[in-house]
Amino acid sequence: MKKIAFVSVLVCGLALSLGAQETPRAEIFGGYQFAHSNIEGTGLNFNGWDASVTGNVNKWFGVTGDFSGSYKSENGASLDIYTYGGGPVISMSHEGTVNPFVHVLFGGAHITASATGLGSAGSNGYTIMAGGGADIKLSPRFAWRGQADWVYYHFEGVGESKNVRVATGLVVRF
Repeated sequence: MKKIAFVSVLVCGLALSLGAQETPRAEIFGGYQFAHSNIEGTGLNFNGWDASVTGNVNKWFGVTGDFSGSYKSENGASLDIYTYGGGPVISMSHEGTVNPFVHVLFGGAHITASATGLGSAGSNGYTIMAGGGADIKLSPRFAWRGQADWVYYHFEGVGESKNVRVATGLVVRF
């Protein structure tokens, strides 16, 4: 518990010390994700979460690490998809009220399917996500993000490119 309190104080102190700069050095995003997946022609809709951390090199270029989980349950069966990826992000500006951006992320994916009485099975693969969105500045420290991505999954020799995810949530800037 003492370690958590120390880390919290350290992070808050760091955030306050970086408050005078125009371009944030780092951004942390967390929010809701809706995904539509056409893996194996299923055409399923998923709900879940998306989180990312971006380190900004300058006012227009940064590097993002993205993590997400999508979940679908129906009639005793469930399908979960987790992704993790990273790549470049290009932002138009951090100085205005609206900050549009584009990114391309490369990484891995894990899919798990289970059904009551039948057990579960999983597979690892890779993913490519390309898209963008915009951050709407709420204050110098906070913004609201909306983004959309085309998603390519590849699991055990099967690739599927008719997938999309849409996410929205809060951005904290340091």
